[in-house]
Amino acid sequence: MPKILALQVGLPAERQYDDNSDSEGRVWRSGIFKAPVKGSVHLGKENFVGDGQADLKNHGGAHKAVLMYAASHYDYWRRVLPEIDWVYGGFGENLTVSQMTEDNVALGDVYAVGSARVEVSQPRQPCWKLARRWGQRDLAARVQRNGFAGWYVRVLQEGMVEAGQTLELLERPFPDWTISRVFDILYNVDRDPDETRELADLDIFASPKLRKWMREQV
Repeated sequence: MPKILALQVGLPAERQYDDNSDSEGRVWRSGIFKAPVKGSVHLGKENFVGDGQADLKNHGGAHKAVLMYAASHYDYWRRVLPEIDWVYGGFGENLTVSQMTEDNVALGDVYAVGSARVEVSQPRQPCWKLARRWGQRDLAARVQRNGFAGWYVRVLQEGMVEAGQTLELLERPFPDWTISRVFDILYNVDRDPDETRELADLDIFASPKLRKWMREQV
């Protein structure tokens, strides 16, 4: 069964721009820097205790309560960007997991983990803060191309979660709607109108705001 290899949390904090002289003295604020946690952590409806987001307009909330990321992707990133000391949590994820990727996780999947229950809601949409985190200007663009973005879950039942626990798949109502497929629609400018409308009409998908945006694309 899939397993949590690492659990990370982090609160928003201010960081100095340090990549060029034009940004000297400026700061940016983000919760993308996560630190590993040992032992059980309470998972509430919108986040783990000790976790948070700086930009609540675009991040966080019930539909993006927890970010999960495939541990297997780190092998790829270590190969193509060996100058970076890649550690679990490097993509700002809360849960680094084994045996799960965007190809075998689908919208609406319900998992039991610890005493909590979570439901897959949408792919992660990489933004500039991921690139800023590692000083790689094109990192978000790379993720958009290869789809190694991770995915969000909403919390159906609060509970205690810790690294080392397994994730048990309880329900899979939409097996055809893998995270990879959804991610491709989000970033494919030649997206199929019928497929896009079908996705936008799935109540299980993301937030009403994102579903509305999808309808406006066709």
